[in-house]
Amino acid sequence: MKSKALATQSYNVSVSWRDYYALCKPNVVIVMLMTSLIGMLLAEDYLSDLSIIFWGNLGIGLSAASAAAINHIVDREIDQKMSRTKKRPVATGRVPIHRAIIFAFLLGIIGQSVLFVFVNSLTAWLTLASLVGYALIYTLFLKRATPQNIVIGGIAGAAPPLLGWVAVTGSIHPDALLLVLIIFAWTPPHFWALAVYKKDDYAKAGVPMLPVTHGIQYTKLHIVLYSFILLAVTLLPFCTGMFSWIYLFSATTLGVMFIYKSVRTYFSSDINLALNTFKFSITYLLLLFAAMLFDHFML
Repeated sequence: MKSKALATQSYNVSVSWRDYYALCKPNVVIVMLMTSLIGMLLAEDYLSDLSIIFWGNLGIGLSAASAAAINHIVDREIDQKMSRTKKRPVATGRVPIHRAIIFAFLLGIIGQSVLFVFVNSLTAWLTLASLVGYALIYTLFLKRATPQNIVIGGIAGAAPPLLGWVAVTGSIHPDALLLVLIIFAWTPPHFWALAVYKKDDYAKAGVPMLPVTHGIQYTKLHIVLYSFILLAVTLLPFCTGMFSWIYLFSATTLGVMFIYKSVRTYFSSDINLALNTFKFSITYLLLLFAAMLFDHFML
């Protein structure tokens, strides 16, 4: 009996650790940190201070995890109604709300402290603005108020490359803003593709996503239109001289592939194609930023 009790206790500890880890939305944070890191690497021709890369990404990552935890808290009732999110720790009650609040608060405080002490104040303030924009303005208000929520709120999620750039240079550069613009243009077709696939879930939860308020075909059309906008926006860094023909070729090829995926989704009744477009959009973004990095250091 004693060994069985110890085994149960060990299991509970393990589950608790996994639950708090899930509150951080690690997959989302990892993608954000990859774009933040690339922003840091693009800011200079060589790595002058490796400690900034460590402390900068640590502070940005902790702040992003704090925003993710707040999202779990604010969206707990919505999460309970959606098949994709109903097993989340706060939605199920495995992590009590007061503990989730403390956890999110600690992550945010530690993240901001790291940025203020070891990086610079501008990065800290911009990261805080991004946290507030996503966790409060988007999650608490925009998500529930308008079908254009992901367009307006997308600026918060587009900030990581700018944060990485500012962490290294201490200033805002037009090239860094181009990186933000690319993610800003990428966010709507990326998220709407998932929203099309999960339309019934959003309708059940009462969230006014575009497929719920305007229909699936209307949303698919906007995914196509935004994929063309995205291609145009990704060509701007070449036009300004930020990158060379290597990036131009990569951005054009990836952009045409995105358009193809979007158009195919538009003309098909197979809902799984929307999910495939969503998954491709993540690969697209990572390959695009990898191409930036390759171009920057190879030429």
